[in-house]
Amino acid sequence: MPDWAYWLIAAVIFAIGELIVFTGFILGPLAVAALFAAVAAALGAGVEVQLAVFAVLGIGSMVVLRPIARRHMKTPPELRTNAEALIGKHARVLQAMTQDSPGLVRLENENWTARPAEGFARIDANTHVRVARIAGATAIVEPLEQAEIVEPTSQGA
Repeated sequence: MPDWAYWLIAAVIFAIGELIVFTGFILGPLAVAALFAAVAAALGAGVEVQLAVFAVLGIGSMVVLRPIARRHMKTPPELRTNAEALIGKHARVLQAMTQDSPGLVRLENENWTARPAEGFARIDANTHVRVARIAGATAIVEPLEQAEIVEPTSQGA
């Protein structure tokens, strides 16, 4: 069997090992280095050159890429999605609500069932509110202070 085939098998084993074991981005760079060693072998390089390519690229890619990958894995997502993205948004109460009787709010151009947050017994219609949290399909809201209410402005073309 030619040398490049051994390197290719090693690359596949390293790649699968990284995916299964998730070693913290150690076997992945070795898989890439083994691929380059396979290319060197296919081009006719000697065993010493193949080993040098594997060693230099393996160590080099771990030194350069591993810190970048670890930093990227630890970075929290910047975008909140789904119901989590609605937390903190402002809405307008369409139907009054109490702790015992849910109401309705207009939130992000949709009507949502809503309940007042703890500490608020009743929120009347046409009150501006902020979403404190989402519980299932119900928005838990709290009234805004007068200074927090920002009416949409009309923009002329």
